[in-house]
Amino acid sequence: MPPLIEIRNLRKQFLLSGEWWGERVTVDAVSGVSLSIFRGETLGLVGETGCGKSTLARCILRLIEPTEGSALFEGVDIFSLSLRDFQPYRRRMQIVFQDPFAALNPRKTVFSILEEPLIIHGERNPRIRRERVEMMALQVGLEPKLLRNYPHEFSGGQRQRVCIARALILEPDFVVCDEPVSALDVSVRAQILNLLCELQEKMHLTYLFITHDLSVVRHISHRVAVMYLGRIVEVAPTEELFTNPLHPYTQVLLASIPVPDPARQPTRVILEGDPPSPIHPPSGCRFHTRCPKRMEVCALRSPEAFCTPQGHMVFCHLYGV
Repeated sequence: MPPLIEIRNLRKQFLLSGEWWGERVTVDAVSGVSLSIFRGETLGLVGETGCGKSTLARCILRLIEPTEGSALFEGVDIFSLSLRDFQPYRRRMQIVFQDPFAALNPRKTVFSILEEPLIIHGERNPRIRRERVEMMALQVGLEPKLLRNYPHEFSGGQRQRVCIARALILEPDFVVCDEPVSALDVSVRAQILNLLCELQEKMHLTYLFITHDLSVVRHISHRVAVMYLGRIVEVAPTEELFTNPLHPYTQVLLASIPVPDPARQPTRVILEGDPPSPIHPPSGCRFHTRCPKRMEVCALRSPEAFCTPQGHMVFCHLYGV
């Protein structure tokens, strides 16, 4: 099956304000990322804060314009489209933000918030808009009588349900979930995750799920991509990644997961040094300055992709030599 979305050599470069000794200073937030996301799957995207996960997602949706690269949506390069030509794709690609309170307009009722996407995309019949808003509210677990309320009158979990309803009311194909449960209580997280899984099955959705919580990734994702300092270092099916991590950085991430058993002593891997600056990233493999298994070649050139028969892809000089 061809992928729903295929990212090729995506790069996003930000220009810092001002100049340093007459030189323009830039940050490579995303550096040559290539990914495929298949219809109906959930691709988990994990990595440290500041590694470029959210920037990558916003570039795919064209909320920010990429510097280089292409993104094929059902074979169409959406980066090459004008904003007018891209508009039909906007309703097919939506996002659920991390902070539900900041993502909702405090001056509008929930009904107005959910109705707005329908108005923008040309639904002129008020009766149809009301029916679709009420139906979507029920699907995410909100009573229609609550639609007259404002965002501040809801709990955190209810506000996130509103954000999910707003993203899904246009019946998209692809949804970016940018840490949608990180701001919620543990009990509410489970409810929202189960809701996302139910809606995915019911509406045949495709997710890019960004999170720091590896237990959440294991619960909801079909495949997992690991990102470090703007680059993808490993992609694998979820269970394959958790049982057989290949990249040293992935091994460190998994070793950091707390074990809820006082009788069991987990194996800890302590990284050396601090994360490098994205303004001046290391040469070669960007993880080599902290890698416990580094070799001389790691500082000289970037590793090529190595793939296993299990669909496990890793960018590391330890493999394929």
